[in-house]
Amino acid sequence: MTSHVRHITIDCADAYALGSFWAQVLGAPLSDEDLPGDPEALLETPGAAVLFVQVAEKKQSKNRVHLDIQPHDRSRDEEVERLLALGATLVGDHRRPNGRGWATLADPEGNEFCVECSAAERAALSGTRLPVTADDVTTAVRLAVDVLATAPADRWEARAGSLEWTCWETAEHLGDDLFAYAVQLGPRTPPLDREVPFRWAPDREGGPHNAVFADRAAGPAGLLATLEASGALLASMTRTTPPGVRSYHGYGISDPEGFAAMGVVETLVHTHDLAEGLGLEWAPPAALCDRALARLFPDAPAGGDRWAVLLWATGRAELPGHPRRTAWRWDGRPLEDQTASSAG
Repeated sequence: MTSHVRHITIDCADAYALGSFWAQVLGAPLSDEDLPGDPEALLETPGAAVLFVQVAEKKQSKNRVHLDIQPHDRSRDEEVERLLALGATLVGDHRRPNGRGWATLADPEGNEFCVECSAAERAALSGTRLPVTADDVTTAVRLAVDVLATAPADRWEARAGSLEWTCWETAEHLGDDLFAYAVQLGPRTPPLDREVPFRWAPDREGGPHNAVFADRAAGPAGLLATLEASGALLASMTRTTPPGVRSYHGYGISDPEGFAAMGVVETLVHTHDLAEGLGLEWAPPAALCDRALARLFPDAPAGGDRWAVLLWATGRAELPGHPRRTAWRWDGRPLEDQTASSAG
């Protein structure tokens, strides 16, 4: 067995004040147990928590260890401006005219940290595909749950779009999909020839074959809680499973990113089905659709409305200049396997 990083600990003069600054930087809450004046403050972030510990000594020199910050949904320069407005100061500007480089900032107590280019900026600079991540799974599921939570309680037995299932069954099926992709990555040696043998069965004849069902007595709020929990399982498995791991899927042996992309597509298109049945508006972010298309539908048309292309790719809508799909499937194999297959 090996060890792992439990906390990144930062000495400081005011643990709660500095922890509150970093909570805004990282978009993560301080522990509910921490209060102003406490000698410690804990910031729970994915991977390793940041612990702020009050000490008597003042900062003497440049940090020997520092944090590198990469913005998720904004550019490097936009993030620098946001952090300066929060109280950071610019220590060193290493940004280059070609868009590369970083900016070194200091937090309110003088601890240096760097702001790098976002993943999207890095992909654009290198001409590479932007991967689908655990954060994308979380974003897709949370956006879906927020929209579905506004549905009238009496609409959940209506049919979901063009599907033969009710809206309740479709939401259950979506949660079950996310659960199934997560557990496929769970064994120490994931199977390459079959699914992990949970028992999948319908709740009624003609209904979806699920391993996970929501308690009807919990109502729509309970149903959405099971959906969000299944999404969190897939996000966690995607984040913690080594990228070289492979596991079985009926559309091709896949990797953690592939299962994340499948979860994103299932969430986006089934929320489309649900929105039609529930009478809601649903239009997910174009960039999220684009990343999912690039991973699972590499032959999809480039350009245009990426949400419209994803609906076309999954047989749910027409796309000008292209025949409507009556049958479809994605390619979940790692992209290097797809490339090797095409070359062969």
